[in-house]
Amino acid sequence: MKSKKVAVIGSGFSGLSASTILANQGHEVHVYEKNNNIGGRARQFSADGFKFDMGPSWYWMPDVIEKFYNKFGYTSSDFYDLVKLDPGFKVIFSEDEEISIPENWEELCELFEQIEKGSSKNLEKFMKGAKYKYDIGVNHLVYQPGLSIFELFRADLFKGLFKMDVFSSFSSHVRKYFKDPRIISIMEFPVLFLGAIPKKTPALYSLMNYTGLKTGTFYPMGGFSKVPEAIHKIAESQGVHFHLNSNIENILIKNNKVSHIINNGITENIDGLIATADYHHVEQDLLPKKYRNYSESYWQKKTFAPSSLIFYLGVDKKIPKLSHHNLFFDESFDQHAKDLYTSKSWPDKPLFYTCCPSKTDPTVAPSGMENLFILIPIAAGLNDSEDIREKYFKIIIERLEKYTKTSISDHLVYKKSYCITNFKSDYNAYQGNAYGLANTLMQTANLKPKIKNKKLANLFYAGQLTVPGPGVPPAIISGEVAANLLIKSC
Repeated sequence: MKSKKVAVIGSGFSGLSASTILANQGHEVHVYEKNNNIGGRARQFSADGFKFDMGPSWYWMPDVIEKFYNKFGYTSSDFYDLVKLDPGFKVIFSEDEEISIPENWEELCELFEQIEKGSSKNLEKFMKGAKYKYDIGVNHLVYQPGLSIFELFRADLFKGLFKMDVFSSFSSHVRKYFKDPRIISIMEFPVLFLGAIPKKTPALYSLMNYTGLKTGTFYPMGGFSKVPEAIHKIAESQGVHFHLNSNIENILIKNNKVSHIINNGITENIDGLIATADYHHVEQDLLPKKYRNYSESYWQKKTFAPSSLIFYLGVDKKIPKLSHHNLFFDESFDQHAKDLYTSKSWPDKPLFYTCCPSKTDPTVAPSGMENLFILIPIAAGLNDSEDIREKYFKIIIERLEKYTKTSISDHLVYKKSYCITNFKSDYNAYQGNAYGLANTLMQTANLKPKIKNKKLANLFYAGQLTVPGPGVPPAIISGEVAANLLIKSC
């Protein structure tokens, strides 16, 4: 096969994945990253002795990440020490009521039984179905490019398609097994990563419960950025060329193919392109109108996953009661969901997530101090200002201090916020979204924006706005699928 010169826009997980696959097949691959370090939303920054992961912090589906490393003769242990968290996470319902999720399966079943009689057996039944969905969904369905319905007509897939619960609601599925609202909250929580309320998320995604509750929650020592760092090392070992601070300004077309890109004013010829930057940005800002898959009105009608207001905090003392992962469900979930998806307004009483990696990893904070990552899900497209950020910081810190029964605001030695305007400026994210498209029924699998440009033979897309969807493992898979499609087209 003749070697081609291929460009990849973006160095997030899908860009890293795609470039590594392409280079492994003998192509000359160049990755163009607009920021000054690789990793996309999974970048890390250091300040005042603290190391902050900027985005992802939940290491789920470890088998998907391991499978990718194995393709090139590596394992995760070649790059970092992967530890299983115990508890996997904690859910806080009030100042005095919380539930810690043990990493041991038998202990988890016992915990459920204590909360709701008979729920341990129902958990076993629920998880049996979730494992089936995981085995079929993660090992087969998510590797399909979503270009034709006939992809699902393979015997091994079609046979079990109706067991996948694609057309039933996740919310109703959970309630077939459990009644206690605390257990329901625990079971519904994982789909929040998919960017939609449980009522509008297909029950297919109970596979998330399998990986989060049965397989467990992991953490790479040194921070989540160890994962993109690992794939970056593999990519460079395959010969991938990385260009940082490289802003792609235009895509040029000749004979119905991408022929050149303009990078910081310099025109470069290419034989193929994989765009892992924001899909909307690539089409609306870089491509001539006649070659776009979708119009602006198409994107306006889509349901987007939330954006986030994030705080990175350094605290000069240890904070009691917090685990590594902490979910604050101490206000109404239904009301926050309405604020996110119905009124699309700033929430009055937001739920929030706090990650305290220094509980596990002494390298992310100076001795005796804590590293806090606080995230509030908010609707994409909201007005974002410093005054609004500070208002919500005070709301969250007051609740955090009330729960931990300790002063935090008086012990801050570092503070940084990140919100909608930052997602737009750093990632060209449509409406400042943080997670891409919501995985609703009408935006699942083949109904997502296409991974292939319909009008140009050598342009493919990857990342959270196309198949298989948002999340770290899906992004890795997306890059691999796009790369293989481009290889076949060469």
